[in-house]
Amino acid sequence: MKNEDAQNRMNSLGQNGVPFLFVLNYTLSECHVYPLGEINPSDILFNLQGKTNESEILEIPHKIDFSKTPLTFSEYQKKFDIVFRNIQHGNSYLTNLTQPTPVSTNLTLQQLYHVAGAKYKLYFRNQFAVFSPEPFVKISQGKIFSYPMKGTIDADIDNAADILKNDLKEKAEHNTIVDLIRNDLSMVAKNVTVQRFQYIEKISTNYKTLLQMSSEICGDLPDDYVNHLGDIVFKLLPAGSITGAPKEKTCEIIHEAEGYERGFFTGVFGLFDGTTLESAVMIRFFENTPDGLIYKSGGGITCFSQAEKEYQELIDKVYIPLCGK
Repeated sequence: MKNEDAQNRMNSLGQNGVPFLFVLNYTLSECHVYPLGEINPSDILFNLQGKTNESEILEIPHKIDFSKTPLTFSEYQKKFDIVFRNIQHGNSYLTNLTQPTPVSTNLTLQQLYHVAGAKYKLYFRNQFAVFSPEPFVKISQGKIFSYPMKGTIDADIDNAADILKNDLKEKAEHNTIVDLIRNDLSMVAKNVTVQRFQYIEKISTNYKTLLQMSSEICGDLPDDYVNHLGDIVFKLLPAGSITGAPKEKTCEIIHEAEGYERGFFTGVFGLFDGTTLESAVMIRFFENTPDGLIYKSGGGITCFSQAEKEYQELIDKVYIPLCGK
């Protein structure tokens, strides 16, 4: 479906109070909008904050095998240098640099979906599965909320939360994205304010526990907002948290530096239940390819970034967020 058709479809379904699921790729070149009654659970599974079409749990192997083969540091350094040079020249203040990592596991994509624990989960036609901790926007009762997530640290480090909140690079990254998202929401809403700043959440993985830093931003929508759900969502894309600032120029830098197609990775998916719209940024992302299973990950680069630390963050984010941990 073309992006204009998807946008209009979301407007129409919202206006008529029809629940629907939407799945939009990073460049909006591939968009899907489905009334919930037309979704086959064997093709598409979703769970957004407990709103789900799951009906059965697949059998999972007792022992889960998982390994990853990231690009070398020298390969990453070349891409980092492109981004960093642009930041030094003032072309960007924050750029989200991502890369694909080949992975191997004894789980299918459907099994990965069922074994993973996350606030926002999607399995899509055996093409990809996503387990996102990051909301995009929530729309409810005339208000729009966004929760940009920037800043990650190993939870086992002593005083990890304080270190994360006070790290110069992480603070710069987080402050920049909060400012960007606040400006983005001001395009569709009034009275936009930061309601919570730099709160910490814990994320458990099959390797380690991570702490991630988020903020909450809120604004007031027009009275007829439900008739324009597509307009609102599309106006805010691509998501600022996975591009950077300024958004347009930074997207050009990303295209030059990354050297691969993100596809649905860092796009958004969401659910309108007839009254409330929940959505998420598609990060923590497994994808089936002709060359095997890959996992796409990355992080934000600022003028304070060090290539070695950013490379390690990219690798640390390649994980299965296991349920019950």
